[in-house]
Amino acid sequence: MTTAGLTVLDHACTLLGAVAWLAAGVTAALRRARTALVLLAAALVLTTARAVSVAALAGRGWWFVQEKVLLGVPMLVVAALVATVVAGPRLLAQARGAPRRTDGNAEVVVLLTAGYAALAGFVVTYLVGYPLTLGTALIAVGLVVTGVLLTARSLATPDTDTVGDADTAVGVAPDAGPELSRRRFLGVTGGVAVVGATGAGVGLSVLPAVGGHIEGGGPGPIQGSTGSVADLRGPDTPVPGGVRRTHVLTARKADARLRSGKDVEAWTFDGTVPGPQITAREGDLVEVKLVNHDIDDGVTLHWHGYDVPCGEDGVAGLTQDVVVPGAEFVYRFRANQTGTYWYHTHYASHVGVRRGLYGVLVVHRRDEHGAEDLDLAVPVHTFNGAEAVAGVEHIAPVGATVRLRLVNTDSEPRRFALAGAAFRIVAVDGRDLHGPGETSGTALRVPAGGRRDLVFAMPDTSVALFVDGAVAVWLRPRAGAPDGRAAAQDTAGWPELDLLTYGTSVSVPLRTERADRHFTLVLDRGLAMVDGSPTFAQTVNGRGHPSIPDQLVAEGDVVRFTVVNRSLETHPWHLHGHPVLILSRDGQPSSGSPLLMDTFDVRPGEVWEVVFRATNPGIWMNHCHNLPHADQGMMLRLRYDGVTTPFDGGHAAAKGHSH
Repeated sequence: MTTAGLTVLDHACTLLGAVAWLAAGVTAALRRARTALVLLAAALVLTTARAVSVAALAGRGWWFVQEKVLLGVPMLVVAALVATVVAGPRLLAQARGAPRRTDGNAEVVVLLTAGYAALAGFVVTYLVGYPLTLGTALIAVGLVVTGVLLTARSLATPDTDTVGDADTAVGVAPDAGPELSRRRFLGVTGGVAVVGATGAGVGLSVLPAVGGHIEGGGPGPIQGSTGSVADLRGPDTPVPGGVRRTHVLTARKADARLRSGKDVEAWTFDGTVPGPQITAREGDLVEVKLVNHDIDDGVTLHWHGYDVPCGEDGVAGLTQDVVVPGAEFVYRFRANQTGTYWYHTHYASHVGVRRGLYGVLVVHRRDEHGAEDLDLAVPVHTFNGAEAVAGVEHIAPVGATVRLRLVNTDSEPRRFALAGAAFRIVAVDGRDLHGPGETSGTALRVPAGGRRDLVFAMPDTSVALFVDGAVAVWLRPRAGAPDGRAAAQDTAGWPELDLLTYGTSVSVPLRTERADRHFTLVLDRGLAMVDGSPTFAQTVNGRGHPSIPDQLVAEGDVVRFTVVNRSLETHPWHLHGHPVLILSRDGQPSSGSPLLMDTFDVRPGEVWEVVFRATNPGIWMNHCHNLPHADQGMMLRLRYDGVTTPFDGGHAAAKGHSH
C-alpha cells in the first residue's frame, strides 16, 4: 500500500475508533450492556488496526508518524486499556443479568475517555501535524482531561427527592455530603490541572521562532553584509556574436480571444493570452521593459526556470518593488540557458497568472538552425474553466521533424498523451536528456510550472495531442480535415512514463558529492500564522510564510533537500534561481538520464531527495507552485550568507502574492 493509502487508513481507523468508543460509552450510560460490549470489542479492533497502520507508516519515515507515536497512540492505548479493564467486567456482568453497581458510572467515564483520546489524536494530526511540540501535546492532554472531568462531574450529580425536611426541601439528598465533596475535589484539582496544562501549551505554541534562519548543518552566518540583491543585475551586452533582443510588454486588462476561440475578460501582456512569445539564441542579451497600464494589484515578470541574476528574478518585495499602474521596470539578462521556459507575474500571482499574465520564453542554441521542421510551443492553461489551447491545428509534411514544447501554466498537474506517432522526450524543464528512447502508448504527467519537449517524425496520418483526455492540438500531413484514428484512441488507460527510469544514465559528480547543508521540508496542512493571522494553512515544517525560517547557504555549497509530503494534496516544488538534480523518489534512485528540474511534483506521501550547487548568489523564493498553496503559506526563502534586500520583506510582497 502507498504511503498516502496508509495515511487514509490511519485516519479512517482513528475516526471509526473514536465513534466506537464514544458510542460504547453512550450505550453503557443508557444501560444497554450487550450493545456496549459489542461496541467495545469493535473499538478494540479499530484501535489495534490503528496501531498496525501507524507501525506500517513508521517504515515510510518518522515525519509521517511523529505526533502519532509520541502522543496520539500512547494516549489512546492507555485510555483503551483502562477502559477495557474497568468497563469490560462491569458490562459483562450486566449483560448476564447482574444488577448495575451503585458505586458510580466508572464504565461510562472510561469508555468516553478513550473516545476523547482518539479524537484528540486525530485533531492533532489534522490541525497541527508535524512537528509535534510540547505546547501542542499539553493542549491536547488538557482538553482530554477537561472532557473527562466534565463527564465525571455530570455523571456524579446525585439524584434528589424533595420530601419536606429541611435538607430535601432545598433539593439536597440526605447522603449527598460525601458525593458533593468528591465533586468539589474533581472540580478544583481538575480545573487547576486543565488550566495549567492548556495555559502552558498555549504559551509554548505562540512562542516566536528561534532566529530567522536555519543552517542545515553548515556554518552560521558571517558578520555584516556582502551585498544587496539590488546590485545583482544582469549584464548590458550580449556575448560576442550575440544580439540585443529588446521587447516591451504592457500589462493591461483586455478582452482576449483564447486559441480555443472563446472571448474572455483577461489580464494580459500586450492584449493577448498568452503574452507574446519571447525567442532568443544562446548568448543573446534579452531586454524586456515591463509597463503596467492598468493592473491595479501591480505586476512583475518572473522568468520561471531561468537562472537569471537575483535582481532580475521579478519577486516583488524581495528583488524589486512591485510595478504599479503607470510605472515600468526593465529586466536584462544573457540567454545562457537553451530550452523551453516561461514568464509570469510574481505579484498576486495566484490571481494574475490564472487571469492571463503569462507567456513563453524559448532560447535556441547558437548553432541550431532549423533542427526541427515544425517547432511549436504549447502553453496549456485553464481560464475560468475554459482551455486556452483546444483543437488547434497545424500542418506538417510527412517525414517532417516536429518538436512540441509542452508548458503547464496551471496550478495543477496536467496529463499529456500523443496519439498517432512514437516520440522521444528530449528535454525536461529546458534541460536536455541523455539518450532518450522512443516511446508510444504512454502518458506524460507535467507538474504545475513544468515543461516537456517532445520530438517525433510526422507520419502519413494525423497526430493528436491530448491534454487530460481532450484533443488540444491536431497535426495533419496535408490540408483537409484530420482523420479520426488518432482522436479515437483511448489514452485514459495509458500508463504514465516514469522519468526517473527514462533515458541513459551517465556519471554526474554532484550526485555523489558530500552535502555541505541538508534541509528537510515537510509539507502539510495545519493551523499556522500567515501574514500575522491564524489560519488553516499550507505549511512547511509546521509553519506558514513568513514565519518559516530562511534556509542559509554560502556560495559554492552543495545543498541537499529532503522534501516530504504529509498531506493528501500534490505539491509541485519550485526553487528559484537553481535547477535541482533528482536523486531519488521514495528511496528509488534516479537510474535513467540525469534529471535537472526546476519544478517537481511531490505527490501525497512521497519523499524526494534532490541536490544542487549554490552558484547564483541572492535571496531566492522556494515554494509550492500550486499558487493558491503558496498564497496560503507554503513559501520560504533560500538566502545566501551576507546578501540583503532593501525592499519590503513583508508577507504579501516577499511571497509575490496578494495582500
